[in-house]
Amino acid sequence: AFLQLLIFSKSQEVVTSWLFLSPTMPNQNQQDRLEKAKEIASNPVAYKVCEGCDSIVVSDVVICPNCHGYRFDGTPERVVDQALELGTREQRSVTAEDLG
Repeated sequence: AFLQLLIFSKSQEVVTSWLFLSPTMPNQNQQDRLEKAKEIASNPVAYKVCEGCDSIVVSDVVICPNCHGYRFDGTPERVVDQALELGTREQRSVTAEDLG
């Protein structure tokens, strides 16, 4: 199955992205990741990507909470690409909840 996302650039130009949804992604955690990816991709200017660990963080973060990096890429294209990447695959990173 495919999912179409319509994403608007700063100039209000529509950028269309297509996601391939694997039939092996039925669990709730993966569905939650996909929903979060759609939320991020629909408003990429509110986020940025950490260049140290590729995490997506809100745009006002100064230091990445995951790797403590301080270099970010806030271009909407990069944020959307990373959201789609993370939202369509299984979680591979360790989170704070995993350590607690």
